[in-house]
Order: sequence, then C-alpha cells, then structure tokens
Amino acid sequence: MPLDLPPVTRNLLIANVAVFFLQFVAGQFLLLHFALWPLGSGLFEAWQIVTSAFMHGGVTHIMFNMLALYMFGGTIERTFGAREFTVYYFVCAIVASLLQLAVLWFFPPAQYGPTLGASGAIFGLLLAFGMLYPHEKVMLIFLPIPMPAWLFVILYAAAELTMGVTGIEPGVAHFAHLGGMLGGLVLIQYWRGRLPWKPRRRLLR
Repeated sequence: MPLDLPPVTRNLLIANVAVFFLQFVAGQFLLLHFALWPLGSGLFEAWQIVTSAFMHGGVTHIMFNMLALYMFGGTIERTFGAREFTVYYFVCAIVASLLQLAVLWFFPPAQYGPTLGASGAIFGLLLAFGMLYPHEKVMLIFLPIPMPAWLFVILYAAAELTMGVTGIEPGVAHFAHLGGMLGGLVLIQYWRGRLPWKPRRRLLR
C-alpha cells in the first residue's frame, strides 16, 4: 500500500475525516440537513444524495471506509486517471443513494432514519479492483484467508444481497452498498464500450 497517495484519493480521505470531526461540533444540524433521509420522511433534500457520502456514524464506520479508500483508491485512481476516478467515485456514491431511496420508498421502514457513509462509493472501488485486478490476493480483516479479488467481490456482493433481503443485519444500508457496486459496474462497462451507448473513446479494455 503506497504512502504517496494520488491527489483525489488523498483529498477524499481528508474531506471525509474533516467532516467526521465537524460532526462532533454540529452533529445534529449536519444529520438533519446533510445525511440521506427517506423520501417520505419530510426531511429529504436533493443534495443529500451526495453529502451523505461524506458523513459517518462512528469511529469504526469511518475507520473501515477510509482504510478501504486508502487500500484501493490510489490503485484505481492511477489506473483511471484523476478526472475519471472522480467521476467514478461520485457515480458510485450517487447510485448507492438512489438505490437506497428506492428500496425505502417501496419498502418503508417502521421508523424513518437517515443513511450516511462513504460505503456506496467504497463498494464501487472494491468492484473496480476486482474487475481490473481479478487475480490480486485480498482478504477480510476478520477472515484472514487470501483469495483472488474477483472471488472476494462476488462473495461480498452475495453476502450484502443476502443480508439486505433477509434483514439479518438491520441498521446497515446493504442496498446502498450494492448500489455502489451497480453504478461502478455500469460505468466500467460503458468505458469498455460494452453497452449500447458507446463512449467517445474507450478508457478501459
């Protein structure tokens, strides 16, 4: 893991940590206005689709997300380039928010609460790493068994889908995680020229 992070990854790390500390000062205000609230809550604002991706629910939450951003962000940014990496990161975050909103709209919870965290974008980075470097070895912290990145991504996605459908782990936005992966998958396939809508130039092979 390189210490000399490229600029966008470095700035995203700084922004997330800065907002996290700001939450200690103006936490309730930020939660009400910048976390992602369900459409039927009366608290939803359009900008929350993006701003919620810079807020976190606790030390463990931000620690794992920033660790993953540090581990995968630099590699993906060097592969995509700064501009495309920025686009990719925010597309994943936005699609994550949109899917979470859709799920909560069609399956409203008994009590409305906000969604927050960079996890949607982080899961998009994880998917990109699995697609671009499928044979690189990765492993979970709590399951230290090395496995190829493509298998890691598939197992993680399957686990998220299972937990989201069954409600085994409530309080976690599993469908936002899957939304980040979905946004990343579509954008990578678009850049590869594998969708009906073709890019002006192929970014990836």
